[in-house]
Amino acid sequence: MSASPAVRGLRAAVFAAVCVLLAAAGHGLAMGDMPPLWADAAGFLGVFALGWVLGGRERSLAGIGTAMLLTQAGLHVVFDAAHRTPAPAMAAMHMQATAPPHGTLHATAAHLLAALAASWWLRRGEAALWSLLRRTAALVPGLAAWWRGAPLPCPAPQAPRVPAGPAPPRPTPLRHAVTRRGPPPPVPYSH
Repeated sequence: MSASPAVRGLRAAVFAAVCVLLAAAGHGLAMGDMPPLWADAAGFLGVFALGWVLGGRERSLAGIGTAMLLTQAGLHVVFDAAHRTPAPAMAAMHMQATAPPHGTLHATAAHLLAALAASWWLRRGEAALWSLLRRTAALVPGLAAWWRGAPLPCPAPQAPRVPAGPAPPRPTPLRHAVTRRGPPPPVPYSH
């Protein structure tokens, strides 16, 4: 099944928001300072574009997890570069800040666990959304065109139904079945 632009946009926005918020929070905890807003906005737009491209159909947990891990790595690089090139007024303050190194094994494990948990959460939402869309489309046929992005098919005009004559008699169910109680009647002997 394919998604319409409205559904693609909704799914891409949710994916981008989860990815950017997760990466920004992790980066803020590791660096002691949140990434600048321009880096958050740039990351959101980049992840939104990726989500738009990949959002044409329902994705599996493995697909969402792979996209989540790759976007987390990309956002980490963007946020790290944003911290390395601070504004001139912030340069002196940034030089004095002591932040723990965030390339260690435990930080990588924390990134992996957070990305996997978010992937599982996003997959559950993905499954719920597609299930809701399928069920709603079954109840409201016109709604399927909205989320699939396809035009509604026009029903072909049907000729009026004219009876062809008397209807054939309906067979009676179990017409030849006979129910008898008691012993069978005696059979007459013929000589």
